[in-house]
Amino acid sequence: MKTLGIYLCELLAAYGVDTVFGIPGVHTVELYRGLADSPIRHIGARHEQSLGFMADGYARVSGKPGVCLVISGPGLTNLLTAMGQAYADSVPLLVISGVNALGKAGSGNGYLHELPDQQALASQISAFSHSIRCADELPQVLARAFAVFDGARPRPVHIEIPLDLMTAPAGHLPVPQAPPRLKRGTAAHEALQDAAQRLRRAQRPLLLVGGGACHAADEITRLAEQLDAPVLMTINARGLLPAGHPLALSCSPSLPATRALIEDSDVVLAIGTELGPTDYDMYADGGFCVPGQLIRIDIDPQQLFRNRAADLPLAGDSAACASTLSALLAGHQGSTHGAQRAAQTRAAFWQTLDAQSHADLHLLLRIRDALPEARWVGDSTRLVYAGNLGFDAPAPHHWFNASAGFGALGYGLPAAIGAALAEPAQTVICLVGDGGLQFTLAELGSAIQSDVRLVLLLLNNACYGEIKSAMQAAEITPLGVDLPSPDFVALAHAYGWQAERSDDEEVIVHAVLAAAKRSQPTLIELTSRMA
Repeated sequence: MKTLGIYLCELLAAYGVDTVFGIPGVHTVELYRGLADSPIRHIGARHEQSLGFMADGYARVSGKPGVCLVISGPGLTNLLTAMGQAYADSVPLLVISGVNALGKAGSGNGYLHELPDQQALASQISAFSHSIRCADELPQVLARAFAVFDGARPRPVHIEIPLDLMTAPAGHLPVPQAPPRLKRGTAAHEALQDAAQRLRRAQRPLLLVGGGACHAADEITRLAEQLDAPVLMTINARGLLPAGHPLALSCSPSLPATRALIEDSDVVLAIGTELGPTDYDMYADGGFCVPGQLIRIDIDPQQLFRNRAADLPLAGDSAACASTLSALLAGHQGSTHGAQRAAQTRAAFWQTLDAQSHADLHLLLRIRDALPEARWVGDSTRLVYAGNLGFDAPAPHHWFNASAGFGALGYGLPAAIGAALAEPAQTVICLVGDGGLQFTLAELGSAIQSDVRLVLLLLNNACYGEIKSAMQAAEITPLGVDLPSPDFVALAHAYGWQAERSDDEEVIVHAVLAAAKRSQPTLIELTSRMA
């Protein structure tokens, strides 16, 4: 008999799912019944929070939703932090969990893993959360999930399946050969014509682009070149214009140099960006301002009116809207000083960097130049903060981390594993600190088990450095921030990694290059003066 658990695997495969991330338990074993015989590979982790971070990294690189299978109760609650990170960064996650049988869930009788209402918990950090009540609901609910991923602002979706329904008969339910999928559309033509006219008249145009525009790199590059407009990229948009492009600005919008450029621009076109404070006001000084006309493009209509409301809102897909604007501006030759404005901003940026950030960014760029195709995945740590200030990535989704938005510590290592699984032939460089690594240290074992190419750069200062500095700056006696560290090199060796430590930049760069040639993951610990 084909059960609902078997049917779920068939349906996921029909939607193109080739990887699921899961930790099986007695409340999900029936969802695994059809998995071994399906074309879907299963990737495990040591903890559900890491499982979600892996799925997040996989989704960003593969362009497919990260799918997680978790047990009811603690499986889902452990995953909530990863769902929060994905919700904040608009990453598509499909979370499928068990729940107690119909009539038992939320009873208060104390069944294993029972919560009063786990669907209500998940609904706070998902596009929607749905509890299946009969087998026939599953196709429709899964179609709704992919409608969110394909046609709206991508965010987590949670589907819970009661234990007794996992074994329900599903042989009568069809498996579509090619389920219908949504294609994102463009904004209203009249509004786009208005935008084109405003951009045509602009003397000092500027593009602000965010993570929601990463799939529109070609269209936005073409539009920027038509307008001769600098393109200022947020953390999640780095690489949308590649390193070296004369109009590319991979500098934080929170810095004086970039704010001066924004304030000098007469028309600003913001595409796929929240204009949120962790990118545009990271020092919380309230200094972000767009005095010129602001045109915004976003797939989420509500976002057009958050933070700085648009003077001209365009609700639609970034790629489709940018392509239409480019067509409407055919033959237009923009200002001839866009590259000069960008170059002046870059020069001013470098002049304002403090010595430590300058040194850290110099190290990252040396490694990038030696490994130009590598992807960089980070936690919250000093090297990541320096890179967020001014790292030029070669392409979209080649630089991402969890230090902005939701800011979940422990993201780096598991997300890097997910990224490596999505693109196994490419080197992934993971930037972590000793504090963040100890959140998910056991995933060193998952990296070996998953057979990924990974270089982990560990900055070990034996403390939560940023928090300690903040306490000292506020004249608060530091408490709870010093971390006696284990021997990370020995631990890495115990898990089967290559590992070494150094405080010499030349040695570190050569070690990274050597590690990138190995199929075995490598940990390189930066100590002493480097930390």
